[in-house]
Amino acid sequence: MTILDRLSEHARERVAAAKEKTPTEEIRQRALNMPKKDFSFEKALHGPGISFICECKKASPSKGLIAPDFPYLQIAREYETAGADCISVLTEPKWFMGSDEYLREIAESVSIPCLRKDFTVDEYMIYEAGVLGASAVLLICSILTEDEIGRYLRVCDELGLSALVEAHDEDEVRMAVSAGARIIGVNNRNLRDFTVDTDNSRRLKALIPEDVLFVSESGVQSAEDVSVLREIGADAVLIGETLMRSSDKKARLSELRGDV
Repeated sequence: MTILDRLSEHARERVAAAKEKTPTEEIRQRALNMPKKDFSFEKALHGPGISFICECKKASPSKGLIAPDFPYLQIAREYETAGADCISVLTEPKWFMGSDEYLREIAESVSIPCLRKDFTVDEYMIYEAGVLGASAVLLICSILTEDEIGRYLRVCDELGLSALVEAHDEDEVRMAVSAGARIIGVNNRNLRDFTVDTDNSRRLKALIPEDVLFVSESGVQSAEDVSVLREIGADAVLIGETLMRSSDKKARLSELRGDV
């Protein structure tokens, strides 16, 4: 099994346990009874210039523990103050050491949209995201069928949530487009073997329609990387480890934007 297989399998186990405590219809009604979201995540990415999705991430399967000290609320507020357009919050608990509570508290503490970064394998997780205060969820083509993506997109629309549909290759981009994705993220890290190739974004951009938002994910480490992605037409970049390892996140984000 690849790590992606393990992540999705563990996500199914988490969903099964959650359903024992709170049945699907109950979590669905809780999500529907909340004020409907207004697709603020994708609206933020429609802004002028290239947008920045900054990630709160304690650990990862490829790099292990990234942030032994993890003052997640302070980090999220720093991102907002620094001009981040959105915040990505890891909620996967086993390999990324994430937590639903991180998302809940961060979403309550900042005014910019939050993405629930997790391995969505059931619509239950979308309802959870809505209840937790997220404005968007992640749908990964590698672990879903086209039919599932289409169905989950309809659930998102029902709640006013955006969906970042993540692809790694040509077939997955075509799947995302066919399913009706409005935001496609090209992951420059292959989640099967964790190799990183930032040229992946350039190769796959040609397959993404102009009216679909294009996000480049992973491997963005410098202002030069951002400049290249801006030139090929990326609407946004998602940056995690580069910022998480910086002691001055505001200065680092300013540097990545090319402000200094």
